[in-house]
Amino acid sequence: MAKTIAEINQKIKAGQAVVVNAEEIIDIVKQKGVKKAAQEVDVVTTGTFGPMCSSGAYFNIGHTQPRIKLGGGRVHLNDIPVYTGLAALDVYIGATAIPDDDPRNKIYPGEFNYGGGHVIEDLLSGKDIRLIATAYGTDCYPRKKLETLVKLDDLNEAVLFNVRNAYQNYNVAVNLSDKTIYTYMGVIKPGLGNANYCSAGQLSPLLNDPHYKTVGIGTKIFLGGGIGYVAWQGTQHNPTAPRGENGVPKRPAGTLAVIGDLKQMKPEWLRGTSMLGYGTTITVGLGLPIPILSEEILGYAAVSDADILAPVVDYSDAYPQRKTDILGEVSYKQLKSGKISVSGKSVSTSGLSSYSKALKIANQLKDWIQSGEFLLTEPVAEIPGVESGISFKPLKERKIE
Repeated sequence: MAKTIAEINQKIKAGQAVVVNAEEIIDIVKQKGVKKAAQEVDVVTTGTFGPMCSSGAYFNIGHTQPRIKLGGGRVHLNDIPVYTGLAALDVYIGATAIPDDDPRNKIYPGEFNYGGGHVIEDLLSGKDIRLIATAYGTDCYPRKKLETLVKLDDLNEAVLFNVRNAYQNYNVAVNLSDKTIYTYMGVIKPGLGNANYCSAGQLSPLLNDPHYKTVGIGTKIFLGGGIGYVAWQGTQHNPTAPRGENGVPKRPAGTLAVIGDLKQMKPEWLRGTSMLGYGTTITVGLGLPIPILSEEILGYAAVSDADILAPVVDYSDAYPQRKTDILGEVSYKQLKSGKISVSGKSVSTSGLSSYSKALKIANQLKDWIQSGEFLLTEPVAEIPGVESGISFKPLKERKIE
């Protein structure tokens, strides 16, 4: 059995495509088997909603009178510094950017109440954003200061561009020390007081396509409540991470760089997020459609929480010191039960990502496809897989003479 994306798109246009989410396909395969399910199902939809650093947006603010050159100057949006080293009017705001006068962790743990991710959410919510800019002035761009209010609609271009999203599996964070620690994985209590994880498991996009057989550069996706595209593999893409017999990585592995028109998106799916004692980020909603082109692809897409293992890592020592030892592996079925066993101790678990929101994304994408609003795209290039030999390498520090 083999299908093509073009054939599936014809069925979508005719209102005949069979589309199910990644939770539903598990029971379908149990009832009908992989072969029959692959013949009947055309698309499996996935979703994830969790904090994703390495996200942000670029804007073009338009020309002022007289003209001002923001490149090389200083620009703040609601007191959040933005990157100006692009051109006269193009700026980029990162989700983790914070105000210059934020006390950070001088008052420990820092609250980090507002950052770049919050600015993006406020823009989507229709709020006025205070733009303050200073420039050095040139003959062709003589203006040296700009203070104004802007809304999302005022910007010529507003594009979400996230260089690392949709992590394929991730660590389970615990704390072996005798003090509470504050991390990007949340607050972790001492003495194995809790365990935090961050993945939608069986709904997570790249866990349903572990070898990137359907996702590639140009793949159309659900992004932030609107339409986005895969632009490249994400930073820290690590396809050669250890995998189980089912092909699913048992360590943090693949990532995606994604892009989309911010003006199409919704604040429900892009939420500014504060991490106590760590910093700011943004919680992103992302969904990937998986065209069922073969029985092999359907088999991967039917993965369940019981079949996905994640490493348990001590964030008080092993993680910050970049030690490779882990405390064991647990399944997402165990994690979602609310308790896991670590070093003989029963430990309460908590997810930083929302499974219910991930399911809502998968269902929204399913509805778009079934209604003919969303057609699949043929990738123009592959995402590097295991055979590429690519791995995420740590920095080799060298002495500066």
